[in-house]
Amino acid sequence: MATLPLTGLKVLDLTAHRAGPTAVRQLADWGADVVKIEPPGEAKGDVLGGNRHGFDFQNLHRNKRGMTLNLKAPEAHAIFMKMAETADVVVENYRSDVKFRLKVDYETIAKVNPRIVYGSISGFGQSGPDATRPGVDQIAQGMGGLMSITGLPGQGPVRVGIPIADLTAGIFLSQAILLALMQRAQTGKGQWVHTSLLEAQIFMLDFQASRWLIAHEVPGQAGNDHPTGIPTGVFPTADGHINIAASGQGLWERFVKAIGWEDALSNPDWKTGGLRSKNRKDLNERIGAITRTKPSAYWLETINKAGVPCGPINDIAGVFAEPQTQHLGIAKPIHHPVLGDINVVGQPINLTDNPQPEALGPTPDLGQHTDAILGELGYNAAAIADLRARGIV
Repeated sequence: MATLPLTGLKVLDLTAHRAGPTAVRQLADWGADVVKIEPPGEAKGDVLGGNRHGFDFQNLHRNKRGMTLNLKAPEAHAIFMKMAETADVVVENYRSDVKFRLKVDYETIAKVNPRIVYGSISGFGQSGPDATRPGVDQIAQGMGGLMSITGLPGQGPVRVGIPIADLTAGIFLSQAILLALMQRAQTGKGQWVHTSLLEAQIFMLDFQASRWLIAHEVPGQAGNDHPTGIPTGVFPTADGHINIAASGQGLWERFVKAIGWEDALSNPDWKTGGLRSKNRKDLNERIGAITRTKPSAYWLETINKAGVPCGPINDIAGVFAEPQTQHLGIAKPIHHPVLGDINVVGQPINLTDNPQPEALGPTPDLGQHTDAILGELGYNAAAIADLRARGIV
Protein backbone atom coordinates (compact mmCIF):
# COMPACT_ATOMS: atom_id res chain seq x y z
CA MET A 1 0.00 0.00 0.00
CA ALA A 2 1.25 3.48 -0.86
CA THR A 3 2.21 5.84 1.94
CA LEU A 4 -0.77 7.94 2.95
CA PRO A 5 -0.55 11.63 1.95
CA LEU A 6 -0.38 13.01 5.50
CA THR A 7 2.08 10.48 6.90
CA GLY A 8 4.61 12.30 9.09
CA LEU A 9 2.23 15.12 10.01
CA LYS A 10 1.97 15.58 13.78
CA VAL A 11 -1.39 16.81 15.09
CA LEU A 12 -2.42 17.73 18.64
CA ASP A 13 -6.17 17.28 19.03
CA LEU A 14 -7.91 19.38 21.69
CA THR A 15 -11.38 18.90 20.19
CA ALA A 16 -14.63 17.53 21.56
CA HIS A 17 -18.28 17.35 20.48
CA ARG A 18 -18.44 16.94 16.66
CA ALA A 19 -17.22 19.80 14.48
CA GLY A 20 -13.60 19.74 15.68
CA PRO A 21 -13.33 15.93 15.69
CA THR A 22 -14.70 15.88 12.14
CA ALA A 23 -11.81 18.08 11.02
CA VAL A 24 -9.27 15.93 12.84
CA ARG A 25 -10.77 12.72 11.44
CA GLN A 26 -9.94 13.96 7.94
CA LEU A 27 -6.30 14.34 8.97
CA ALA A 28 -6.09 11.08 10.92
CA ASP A 29 -7.65 8.91 8.23
CA TRP A 30 -5.17 10.17 5.66
CA GLY A 31 -2.12 9.31 7.73
CA ALA A 32 -1.44 12.06 10.26
CA ASP A 33 -0.14 11.06 13.71
CA VAL A 34 -2.93 12.48 15.87
CA VAL A 35 -2.71 12.69 19.66
CA LYS A 36 -6.14 13.20 21.23
CA ILE A 37 -5.69 15.13 24.49
CA GLU A 38 -8.43 14.84 27.12
CA PRO A 39 -8.71 15.73 30.81
CA PRO A 40 -7.90 12.89 33.20
CA GLY A 41 -10.85 11.35 35.01
CA GLU A 42 -13.77 9.14 34.17
CA ALA A 43 -13.55 7.36 30.82
CA LYS A 44 -16.79 8.85 29.53
CA GLY A 45 -17.81 9.62 26.00
CA ASP A 46 -18.24 13.06 24.56
CA VAL A 47 -20.36 15.70 26.27
CA LEU A 48 -22.92 15.41 23.47
CA GLY A 49 -22.02 12.02 22.07
CA GLY A 50 -22.99 9.31 24.52
CA ASN A 51 -21.00 6.25 25.53
CA ARG A 52 -17.29 6.10 24.69
CA HIS A 53 -17.73 2.62 23.22
CA GLY A 54 -20.91 3.69 21.41
CA PHE A 55 -21.32 3.97 17.65
CA ASP A 56 -20.95 7.77 17.50
CA PHE A 57 -17.74 8.15 19.50
CA GLN A 58 -16.11 5.18 17.77
CA ASN A 59 -16.89 6.50 14.30
CA LEU A 60 -15.75 10.03 15.14
CA HIS A 61 -12.44 9.51 16.94
CA ARG A 62 -10.84 6.56 15.17
CA ASN A 63 -7.21 6.46 14.05
CA LYS A 64 -5.79 8.49 16.93
CA ARG A 65 -3.55 7.98 19.92
CA GLY A 66 -5.03 9.10 23.22
CA MET A 67 -3.47 10.79 26.25
CA THR A 68 -4.72 12.70 29.27
CA LEU A 69 -3.51 16.13 30.41
CA ASN A 70 -5.00 18.48 32.96
CA LEU A 71 -4.24 21.65 31.02
CA LYS A 72 -5.25 23.79 34.00
CA ALA A 73 -2.17 22.52 35.87
CA PRO A 74 1.12 24.31 35.07
CA GLU A 75 3.07 21.05 34.69
CA ALA A 76 0.51 19.67 32.25
CA HIS A 77 0.61 22.91 30.30
CA ALA A 78 4.39 22.63 30.12
CA ILE A 79 4.07 19.09 28.74
CA PHE A 80 1.61 20.31 26.12
CA MET A 81 3.92 23.14 25.10
CA LYS A 82 6.81 20.70 24.79
CA MET A 83 4.69 18.61 22.43
CA ALA A 84 3.65 21.73 20.52
CA GLU A 85 7.30 22.60 19.82
CA THR A 86 7.54 19.73 17.32
CA ALA A 87 3.90 19.52 16.20
CA ASP A 88 2.64 20.61 12.80
CA VAL A 89 -0.99 21.24 13.66
CA VAL A 90 -3.12 22.03 16.72
CA VAL A 91 -6.91 21.78 16.43
CA GLU A 92 -9.43 23.06 18.99
CA ASN A 93 -13.13 23.89 19.14
CA TYR A 94 -13.51 25.57 22.50
CA ARG A 95 -15.69 28.64 22.87
CA SER A 96 -13.63 31.45 21.39
CA ASP A 97 -12.31 32.73 24.74
CA VAL A 98 -11.40 29.41 26.42
CA LYS A 99 -8.11 28.76 24.60
CA PHE A 100 -6.75 32.07 25.91
CA ARG A 101 -7.66 31.19 29.49
CA LEU A 102 -5.88 27.83 29.09
CA LYS A 103 -2.93 29.56 27.35
CA VAL A 104 -3.06 27.18 24.40
CA ASP A 105 -3.96 29.85 21.82
CA TYR A 106 -2.15 30.43 18.54
CA GLU A 107 0.00 33.34 19.66
CA THR A 108 1.25 31.43 22.71
CA ILE A 109 2.15 28.34 20.70
CA ALA A 110 3.63 30.29 17.78
CA LYS A 111 6.21 31.77 20.17
CA VAL A 112 7.73 28.30 20.63
CA ASN A 113 6.86 26.98 17.16
CA PRO A 114 6.41 29.59 14.42
CA ARG A 115 5.62 26.79 11.92
CA ILE A 116 2.50 25.69 13.77
CA VAL A 117 -0.80 25.62 11.86
CA TYR A 118 -3.52 26.27 14.40
CA GLY A 119 -7.12 25.36 13.51
CA SER A 120 -10.19 26.60 15.39
CA ILE A 121 -13.93 26.08 15.14
CA SER A 122 -16.41 28.06 17.22
CA GLY A 123 -20.15 28.51 17.12
CA PHE A 124 -20.26 32.01 15.67
CA GLY A 125 -16.72 33.16 14.87
CA GLN A 126 -13.64 34.32 16.75
CA SER A 127 -14.77 37.94 17.03
CA GLY A 128 -17.97 39.94 16.97
CA PRO A 129 -20.96 40.35 19.30
CA ASP A 130 -21.70 36.60 19.52
CA ALA A 131 -18.14 35.30 19.59
CA THR A 132 -18.16 34.03 23.17
CA ARG A 133 -21.64 32.50 23.05
CA PRO A 134 -21.86 28.70 23.19
CA GLY A 135 -23.11 27.30 19.91
CA VAL A 136 -24.20 23.85 18.75
CA ASP A 137 -25.41 22.52 15.42
CA GLN A 138 -29.13 23.09 15.82
CA ILE A 139 -28.59 26.68 16.92
CA ALA A 140 -26.55 27.26 13.76
CA GLN A 141 -29.19 25.56 11.60
CA GLY A 142 -31.78 28.00 12.91
CA MET A 143 -29.65 31.14 12.98
CA GLY A 144 -28.15 30.29 9.58
CA GLY A 145 -31.53 30.01 7.84
CA LEU A 146 -31.59 26.29 7.08
CA MET A 147 -34.59 25.48 9.27
CA SER A 148 -36.67 28.11 7.46
CA ILE A 149 -36.30 26.31 4.12
CA THR A 150 -36.51 22.70 5.37
CA GLY A 151 -39.80 20.83 5.63
CA LEU A 152 -43.23 21.09 4.04
CA PRO A 153 -44.74 24.48 3.15
CA GLY A 154 -46.40 25.95 6.23
CA GLN A 155 -45.03 23.25 8.52
CA GLY A 156 -42.91 25.59 10.60
CA PRO A 157 -39.15 25.31 11.12
CA VAL A 158 -37.59 21.87 10.68
CA ARG A 159 -34.02 20.75 11.40
CA VAL A 160 -32.31 18.44 8.92
CA GLY A 161 -31.59 14.89 10.02
CA ILE A 162 -27.81 15.25 10.37
CA PRO A 163 -25.65 17.83 12.21
CA ILE A 164 -24.84 19.52 8.95
CA ALA A 165 -23.31 22.71 10.41
CA ASP A 166 -20.98 20.67 12.62
CA LEU A 167 -19.95 18.35 9.81
CA THR A 168 -19.37 20.98 7.14
CA ALA A 169 -17.51 23.29 9.54
CA GLY A 170 -15.20 20.36 10.33
CA ILE A 171 -14.62 19.58 6.68
CA PHE A 172 -13.97 23.25 5.87
CA LEU A 173 -11.49 23.50 8.74
CA SER A 174 -9.58 20.46 7.50
CA GLN A 175 -9.39 22.12 4.08
CA ALA A 176 -8.15 25.34 5.69
CA ILE A 177 -5.47 23.42 7.59
CA LEU A 178 -4.25 21.80 4.38
CA LEU A 179 -4.21 25.20 2.64
CA ALA A 180 -2.12 26.63 5.48
CA LEU A 181 0.27 23.68 5.32
CA MET A 182 0.73 24.27 1.59
CA GLN A 183 1.42 27.94 2.23
CA ARG A 184 3.86 27.01 5.01
CA ALA A 185 5.80 25.00 2.45
CA GLN A 186 6.28 28.28 0.55
CA THR A 187 6.86 30.68 3.45
CA GLY A 188 8.17 28.48 6.29
CA LYS A 189 5.60 30.06 8.62
CA GLY A 190 2.42 28.69 10.14
CA GLN A 191 -0.79 30.60 10.79
CA TRP A 192 -4.14 30.53 12.56
CA VAL A 193 -7.06 29.29 10.45
CA HIS A 194 -10.61 29.20 11.69
CA THR A 195 -14.26 28.84 10.75
CA SER A 196 -17.53 28.58 12.64
CA LEU A 197 -20.78 26.66 12.57
CA LEU A 198 -22.60 29.80 11.47
CA GLU A 199 -20.21 30.56 8.59
CA ALA A 200 -20.33 26.96 7.41
CA GLN A 201 -24.13 26.88 7.55
CA ILE A 202 -24.48 30.12 5.60
CA PHE A 203 -22.03 28.87 2.95
CA MET A 204 -24.08 25.67 2.64
CA LEU A 205 -27.21 27.69 1.84
CA ASP A 206 -25.54 28.15 -1.56
CA PHE A 207 -28.11 29.10 -4.23
CA GLN A 208 -30.75 29.77 -1.58
CA ALA A 209 -28.45 32.45 -0.15
CA SER A 210 -27.73 33.91 -3.58
CA ARG A 211 -31.48 34.08 -4.26
CA TRP A 212 -31.60 36.66 -1.49
CA LEU A 213 -28.26 38.37 -2.10
CA ILE A 214 -28.76 38.83 -5.84
CA ALA A 215 -32.47 38.44 -6.60
CA HIS A 216 -33.76 39.62 -3.18
CA GLU A 217 -36.09 36.63 -2.94
CA VAL A 218 -36.66 35.10 0.50
CA PRO A 219 -36.90 31.32 -0.05
CA GLY A 220 -39.51 29.36 1.84
CA GLN A 221 -40.18 25.73 2.56
CA ALA A 222 -40.66 23.59 -0.54
CA GLY A 223 -40.91 20.15 1.05
CA ASN A 224 -39.66 17.40 -1.23
CA ASP A 225 -39.90 19.57 -4.32
CA HIS A 226 -36.79 21.24 -5.63
CA PRO A 227 -37.18 24.96 -4.90
CA THR A 228 -36.63 26.07 -8.49
CA GLY A 229 -36.39 23.02 -10.81
CA ILE A 230 -39.74 21.28 -11.44
CA PRO A 231 -40.56 18.43 -11.62
CA THR A 232 -37.97 17.30 -9.10
CA GLY A 233 -39.24 15.59 -6.00
CA VAL A 234 -40.76 12.52 -4.37
CA PHE A 235 -43.44 10.62 -6.24
CA PRO A 236 -45.63 7.69 -5.10
CA THR A 237 -45.42 4.25 -6.64
CA ALA A 238 -47.48 1.10 -6.18
CA ASP A 239 -45.20 -0.05 -3.37
CA GLY A 240 -43.55 3.09 -1.99
CA HIS A 241 -41.94 6.29 -3.23
CA ILE A 242 -39.08 7.27 -5.53
CA ASN A 243 -37.16 10.43 -6.35
CA ILE A 244 -37.39 11.84 -9.87
CA ALA A 245 -35.43 14.83 -11.19
CA ALA A 246 -36.77 15.89 -14.59
CA SER A 247 -36.20 19.64 -14.61
CA GLY A 248 -34.82 21.27 -17.74
CA GLN A 249 -36.51 21.01 -21.11
CA GLY A 250 -34.61 18.02 -22.43
CA LEU A 251 -35.10 15.92 -19.31
CA TRP A 252 -38.75 16.93 -19.09
CA GLU A 253 -39.45 15.78 -22.64
CA ARG A 254 -37.64 12.45 -22.16
CA PHE A 255 -39.39 11.87 -18.86
CA VAL A 256 -42.97 12.29 -20.04
CA LYS A 257 -42.28 10.08 -23.05
CA ALA A 258 -40.77 7.40 -20.80
CA ILE A 259 -43.84 7.28 -18.55
CA GLY A 260 -46.21 7.25 -21.54
CA TRP A 261 -47.58 10.77 -21.06
CA GLU A 262 -46.67 12.54 -24.31
CA ASP A 263 -49.86 14.62 -24.07
CA ALA A 264 -48.18 16.67 -21.36
CA LEU A 265 -45.92 18.23 -23.99
CA SER A 266 -48.87 20.05 -25.58
CA ASN A 267 -50.28 21.42 -22.33
CA PRO A 268 -49.66 25.19 -22.30
CA ASP A 269 -49.47 25.24 -18.48
CA TRP A 270 -46.27 23.13 -18.60
CA LYS A 271 -44.65 24.47 -21.75
CA THR A 272 -41.62 26.02 -19.99
CA GLY A 273 -39.67 25.48 -16.81
CA GLY A 274 -41.13 28.65 -15.33
CA LEU A 275 -44.68 27.50 -16.04
CA ARG A 276 -43.98 24.05 -14.64
CA SER A 277 -42.69 25.66 -11.47
CA LYS A 278 -45.71 27.98 -11.26
CA ASN A 279 -48.13 25.08 -11.73
CA ARG A 280 -46.17 22.49 -9.78
CA LYS A 281 -49.04 21.29 -7.56
CA ASP A 282 -51.23 20.19 -10.45
CA LEU A 283 -48.25 18.83 -12.38
CA ASN A 284 -47.00 16.73 -9.46
CA GLU A 285 -50.46 15.32 -8.84
CA ARG A 286 -50.76 14.26 -12.50
CA ILE A 287 -47.32 12.61 -12.43
CA GLY A 288 -48.16 10.86 -9.15
CA ALA A 289 -51.37 9.46 -10.62
CA ILE A 290 -49.24 7.72 -13.25
CA THR A 291 -46.31 6.58 -11.11
CA ARG A 292 -48.52 5.01 -8.42
CA THR A 293 -49.83 2.50 -10.98
CA LYS A 294 -46.60 0.48 -11.03
CA PRO A 295 -43.95 -0.56 -8.45
CA SER A 296 -40.79 1.39 -7.74
CA ALA A 297 -38.49 -1.10 -9.48
CA TYR A 298 -40.40 -0.74 -12.73
CA TRP A 299 -40.19 3.04 -12.74
CA LEU A 300 -36.54 3.13 -11.69
CA GLU A 301 -35.58 0.89 -14.60
CA THR A 302 -37.82 2.71 -17.10
CA ILE A 303 -36.87 6.25 -16.15
CA ASN A 304 -33.17 5.47 -15.85
CA LYS A 305 -33.22 3.94 -19.33
CA ALA A 306 -34.55 7.26 -20.60
CA GLY A 307 -31.52 9.01 -19.11
CA VAL A 308 -33.56 10.88 -16.50
CA PRO A 309 -32.17 10.96 -12.94
CA CYS A 310 -34.21 8.92 -10.47
CA GLY A 311 -33.53 6.74 -7.48
CA PRO A 312 -34.90 4.84 -4.51
CA ILE A 313 -35.55 6.42 -1.11
CA ASN A 314 -33.65 4.17 1.27
CA ASP A 315 -33.60 3.93 5.00
CA ILE A 316 -30.07 3.73 6.40
CA ALA A 317 -30.02 -0.07 6.27
CA GLY A 318 -31.02 0.18 2.63
CA VAL A 319 -28.16 2.57 1.91
CA PHE A 320 -25.58 -0.02 2.96
CA ALA A 321 -27.44 -2.82 1.15
CA GLU A 322 -27.18 -0.95 -2.17
CA PRO A 323 -24.86 -2.78 -4.59
CA GLN A 324 -23.25 0.54 -5.53
CA THR A 325 -22.54 1.39 -1.87
CA GLN A 326 -20.96 -2.03 -1.39
CA HIS A 327 -18.89 -1.59 -4.53
CA LEU A 328 -17.59 1.77 -3.27
CA GLY A 329 -16.47 0.11 -0.02
CA ILE A 330 -17.34 3.07 2.18
CA ALA A 331 -18.17 0.86 5.16
CA LYS A 332 -14.70 0.27 6.59
CA PRO A 333 -13.77 -2.53 9.01
CA ILE A 334 -11.94 -1.81 12.26
CA HIS A 335 -10.86 -4.26 14.93
CA HIS A 336 -11.46 -2.86 18.40
CA PRO A 337 -9.89 -4.62 21.40
CA VAL A 338 -13.18 -4.48 23.36
CA LEU A 339 -15.89 -4.26 20.70
CA GLY A 340 -14.30 -6.72 18.29
CA ASP A 341 -14.82 -6.31 14.56
CA ILE A 342 -16.93 -3.26 13.73
CA ASN A 343 -17.55 -1.07 10.69
CA VAL A 344 -17.27 2.72 10.50
CA VAL A 345 -18.04 5.20 7.73
CA GLY A 346 -15.03 5.50 5.46
CA GLN A 347 -13.76 8.42 3.42
CA PRO A 348 -15.65 9.74 0.36
CA ILE A 349 -12.39 10.94 -1.22
CA ASN A 350 -10.63 8.78 -3.81
CA LEU A 351 -7.01 9.22 -4.87
CA THR A 352 -5.37 7.21 -7.63
CA ASP A 353 -2.69 5.85 -5.29
CA ASN A 354 -5.02 5.68 -2.27
CA PRO A 355 -8.60 5.03 -3.46
CA GLN A 356 -9.51 4.68 0.24
CA PRO A 357 -7.31 4.40 3.32
CA GLU A 358 -7.18 0.62 3.63
CA ALA A 359 -6.53 0.30 7.35
CA LEU A 360 -8.23 2.34 10.04
CA GLY A 361 -7.25 2.17 13.70
CA PRO A 362 -9.77 2.05 16.57
CA THR A 363 -10.74 4.97 18.77
CA PRO A 364 -8.37 5.04 21.77
CA ASP A 365 -9.60 4.52 25.29
CA LEU A 366 -9.12 7.46 27.65
CA GLY A 367 -5.39 8.02 28.15
CA GLN A 368 -4.52 4.76 26.41
CA HIS A 369 -1.21 6.04 25.04
CA THR A 370 -0.30 8.53 27.78
CA ASP A 371 2.70 6.57 29.06
CA ALA A 372 4.06 5.94 25.57
CA ILE A 373 3.74 9.58 24.53
CA LEU A 374 5.36 10.83 27.73
CA GLY A 375 8.12 8.31 27.15
CA GLU A 376 8.72 9.84 23.72
CA LEU A 377 9.15 13.18 25.50
CA GLY A 378 11.84 11.72 27.78
CA TYR A 379 9.85 10.93 30.94
CA ASN A 380 10.80 7.69 32.69
CA ALA A 381 8.39 5.32 34.46
CA ALA A 382 8.89 6.90 37.89
CA ALA A 383 8.25 10.41 36.59
CA ILE A 384 5.12 9.25 34.77
CA ALA A 385 3.82 7.53 37.90
CA ASP A 386 4.38 10.73 39.86
CA LEU A 387 2.50 12.82 37.29
CA ARG A 388 -0.37 10.35 37.38
CA ALA A 389 -0.49 10.29 41.20
CA ARG A 390 -0.76 14.10 41.27
CA GLY A 391 -3.54 14.28 38.66
CA ILE A 392 -1.36 15.98 36.06
CA VAL A 393 -2.14 13.18 33.58
